[in-house]
Amino acid sequence: MHEAELIARARTGEPAAERALYEAHVDRVYRLVFRLAGDADLARDFTQDTFVRAFEHLHEFRGGSLFSTWLHAVAVSVALNGLRKVKRLRRRETGLEDGHDVAWTGREAEPDLKRRLAEAIDALPEGYRTVFVMHDVEGYTHDEIGAALGIEAGTSKGQLSRARAKLRDALADFEGEWIP
Repeated sequence: MHEAELIARARTGEPAAERALYEAHVDRVYRLVFRLAGDADLARDFTQDTFVRAFEHLHEFRGGSLFSTWLHAVAVSVALNGLRKVKRLRRRETGLEDGHDVAWTGREAEPDLKRRLAEAIDALPEGYRTVFVMHDVEGYTHDEIGAALGIEAGTSKGQLSRARAKLRDALADFEGEWIP
């Protein structure tokens, strides 16, 4: 069955059509939101929220782009809004290092490239991180990113270039270790 027919049937609320669309796209949506969130629990929540929102707003999909492009735009929106909410909640939390009554002896771990790369990606500004993850990690084209985020492909290219420069700066002390 063609995807257009599944979409038409899903618009009528047919569960089998919604299930078929879900199964066709859930893996890529999960990978995308996991890369944006960096947390499996959040990624599962964002994936579920993406499909709930997509099916609620399926009537807004006009077919001017691929369904996957439209769905991934929904996923990026859900993930970024969710991450903003999580950041607001975490700002209200107090870190363990602030608890003077707790006997804790911290130990410094030797930083490794994987951890530092994840931290550097997390520290990127939101737009840079989103474009970097979508392009370099998930393999989206700049045209697909532009369609998903509502930006020009050139803007996507510029943000990717700046993201890579920031990552190079953040990981400069590893230079020379990557290339034999």
